[in-house]
Amino acid sequence: MTILIFALVALAVCALLVLVHRWLWIRLVRDTTAPGRLPRRIGTALTIALPLLSVAALTTGRAGAPFWLQQTVAWPGYLWLAVLLYLTLTMLVAEPIRALLLRRLAHRDPSGAEVDAPRPVEVPTAGPSSAATVTAELPTTEEQSATAEQSGTGGGLTRRRFVARTVGGAAAAVAVGTVGAGTHGVLRGPRVKRVQVPLAKLPRAAHGFRIAVVSDVHLGPVLGRAHTQRIVDTVNRTQPDLIAIVGDLVDGSVPDLGHAAEPLRRLAARHGSYFVTGNHEYFSGAQQWIDHVRELGLTPLENARRELAHFDLAGVNDIQGEREGKGPDFGAALGDRDRARAAVLLAHQPVVIHDAVRHGVDLQLSGHTHGGQLWPGNYLAELANPTVAGLERYGDTQLYVSRGAGAWGPPVRVGAPSDITVVELASFQA
Repeated sequence: MTILIFALVALAVCALLVLVHRWLWIRLVRDTTAPGRLPRRIGTALTIALPLLSVAALTTGRAGAPFWLQQTVAWPGYLWLAVLLYLTLTMLVAEPIRALLLRRLAHRDPSGAEVDAPRPVEVPTAGPSSAATVTAELPTTEEQSATAEQSGTGGGLTRRRFVARTVGGAAAAVAVGTVGAGTHGVLRGPRVKRVQVPLAKLPRAAHGFRIAVVSDVHLGPVLGRAHTQRIVDTVNRTQPDLIAIVGDLVDGSVPDLGHAAEPLRRLAARHGSYFVTGNHEYFSGAQQWIDHVRELGLTPLENARRELAHFDLAGVNDIQGEREGKGPDFGAALGDRDRARAAVLLAHQPVVIHDAVRHGVDLQLSGHTHGGQLWPGNYLAELANPTVAGLERYGDTQLYVSRGAGAWGPPVRVGAPSDITVVELASFQA
């Protein structure tokens, strides 16, 4: 039954994508170009090739394709998905504008006169009287344009085509500009965000303790070693007391991405660097990455706890690990601890906050949501997560969710800039 439901959903999504691409082809290719001309052929070819590249970008990794092939299709395929989103949104907004312009133009001829009815013309008859005439109807300009389009001879710039080019060009410029700005934001690297979190159980000696929270780096065929180096440099500049990488570090295997992760070896913090798995680690093979980050100098917390000088630091596996029998175990991580001490929990997904509350956690640090990554994706993220980004309180437990330092799929962020958060713990006794 589950497989059938998945197949039906996949079929519905594919049908929707076909319809959307067909509609965009009509508006941006057919309506703006002349039949049989090179621009129309190029537009039609792109309408077919770009979605195929997107499908390839989404599937080559799971299919075990060579990494070079994944890299080849990832950039154009993923970027088209982002452009498709904003091109569809802008064209939907532009559609009533286009209709209004065409309606107004349809009632005027080139000189500005009204052309609601066909124009009568007097034509001499073949009869004996040269003064005798009959009235003939000539087609309107719009009718001529439509006929030319249908016959394949309409190579000129008709008013209809001019409107289509103007509206479509403006919509395309907005979509490409939005994606371009969002891509620049990701490739520039995450900005530092600082948040102070007061904890009632934190002793005065730990007041001002700084934890650099890094989530959702998503090293893969698009974001590689240079992106890792930017993140390491940014984290080290903050001079944190502790570094917490809270999942979704990678999208791929150690053989493919080990080189990209190498700069993590240079992370520096007085109390060390810690790592918990995210759902994407399990898509790639979580154990290989747990072993590898340990070689890089990070400490994996697999349903485990470290008793630091002034508070407990715990970490749980991601929910995705349940499929392998290695899901989150709050009892193992928190069950036997001294609840008089403050506890900070690293957990990739915010949805486990209610388990954290039951186990007396003071602060949970999470990622996963990307803050929605691509507006209006934040509204969808709100349906699946208790907190999408920022700090919120659940009973005696506080939850902080980072927007993440990278991006999944399209290397684009709109309305949800990437961040590395420095969480500064504050003591009520200070």
